Amino acid sequence: QVQLVESGGGLVQPRGSLRLSCAASGSIFSINAMGWYRQAPGKQRELVAVIGSGGNTNYADSVNGRFTISRDNAKKTVYLQMNSLKAEDTAVYYCQMRIRRRISYAENDYWGQGTQVTVSS
Repeated sequence: QVQLVESGGGLVQPRGSLRLSCAASGSIFSINAMGWYRQAPGKQRELVAVIGSGGNTNYADSVNGRFTISRDNAKKTVYLQMNSLKAEDTAVYYCQMRIRRRISYAENDYWGQGTQVTVSS
C-alpha cells in the first residue's frame, strides 16, 4: 500500500507564510511527478504547482512568484512554501504523486488527505 500524509496547514494572516509538507510511504519503487492542488469552497480543484522527477517546475499564474514547490527524493517528500499569502489562497490543499509501486511496477496517482489553509486577519 501507498500512503501520502500532509502537514503544515493552518490559519495565517494576509501577507504571511506557510510551508506545507507531504510525505509518501509504503511499497514504493519510484516517484515521478509531485504536485499540489487546492479546492476552495464552491470551486473545482485546481493545480497550484507541479515538480517533475528532474526538478522542473510549473506554477499556476495566480501563485507564480509567491509559492515555491520543492522535493526531497530521499525522504519521498514534496514541499510547498507559500509566501505573501492572500485571502483568495484560502482552500484545502492536496498533494499528489505519481508513484510506481514495487513488485507490480504499476504506476498510479496517489493523493493526500488534504490540509486546510485559511488566510484571514
